[in-house]
Amino acid sequence: MTKEKIKKEKTLHTLHSVHSRKLQGAITSTLTHLPSFSFFFFFKKASSFSVCTMMGSGDTSSSSDFFCRRHVFLCYKNPAVWPPRIEAAEFDRLPRLLHAAINARKPHIKKETCLTICEGHDGTETSNGDVLIFPDMIRYRRLTHFDVETFVEEVLVKEGEWLPGNPESLKASYVFVCSHGSRDRRCGVFGPILVSRFREEIELHGLQGKVLISSCSHIGGNKYAGNVIIFGSSINREVTGHLYGYVTPDDVPLLFHQHIIKGEIFDSLWRGQIGLSEDEQKKKQEQRLQLNGGRNLGGMVAGRCQTDGESCCQDNEDSCCCQNDVFEEMTELSTDNKRENVNVISRINKGKGALRKFSSMPTWLDSWEQEDTYAALAVVCAAVSVAIAYSCYKQLR
Repeated sequence: MTKEKIKKEKTLHTLHSVHSRKLQGAITSTLTHLPSFSFFFFFKKASSFSVCTMMGSGDTSSSSDFFCRRHVFLCYKNPAVWPPRIEAAEFDRLPRLLHAAINARKPHIKKETCLTICEGHDGTETSNGDVLIFPDMIRYRRLTHFDVETFVEEVLVKEGEWLPGNPESLKASYVFVCSHGSRDRRCGVFGPILVSRFREEIELHGLQGKVLISSCSHIGGNKYAGNVIIFGSSINREVTGHLYGYVTPDDVPLLFHQHIIKGEIFDSLWRGQIGLSEDEQKKKQEQRLQLNGGRNLGGMVAGRCQTDGESCCQDNEDSCCCQNDVFEEMTELSTDNKRENVNVISRINKGKGALRKFSSMPTWLDSWEQEDTYAALAVVCAAVSVAIAYSCYKQLR
């Protein structure tokens, strides 16, 4: 192994340690300042894997979304009512049937396609039932569960147009943050914080309407939370999607400026590019590192940790690159308001099972769909018509 390669490996390892501590500190700080969280919060992460596993590897064990050639986002409600899995029987018809239709037609879909749910708000750029397709950068409005099979056949299999909904071109950059709390607690806690931080940056730069931010469902690699996907045009005007991991609120301004404003990859948090194989991702990163002379990586840790020579952990146990295999941060907050926070405690401290149970039982109003309204109105109108007809019949007699 050459000295240059050894130096690069040490730099990457040091960088991983820095971001692990940043993530730990950010979550602890955030929870400490939230008065509603009166509970013990445990956050564990194995740090024995190399940062090289995160950057450019695709992490095939946990994120198949890396290798899809087309990414479909269905805008639908909010993370509070999403069950742990899209295909779950308790989920509403539209997302469940769309997932089933894509799976059923998978052998006939030329481009490998993955489906993710993002937040939907009626009357906005991401209304409930809207479908966003990347990197095609098109949107179809108001998909219903009645149209799912036709939509999949015409758009994803035949790669044509779905006639009931004229495709609209997407001009903005889109940022999706995994906030799927019922799937993983870390994403549920950290995701909304990142969404708020991105919104602040959008307002600060006056990019409302040009950069859109949304919570999304599971995108793989929960151990890398916060996970962020950014779709937009690169320097050469090519539309690409990039996945970042270990993103903390403090990272958002720099990530926003470098990736969205300048159109450059932020290598220190980069997990991969949508649509590229594992080897292609590694080559892409190596090319960027050679082109930049490793300045993006080195700059992040310059002056903070020693990256060559002897290990910094030998003489200084408090160094930022020194960590145990598993770190555990426990924040004890005041228990004066236990009664007020019993719901929060039960959702977090009882583990994923409690979260799954909580989110799989939304209220009837949360589960109510637009087409249900139309169906109910049709039934009411039919009943009224029958009543009027019967009344007229009785009068004629």
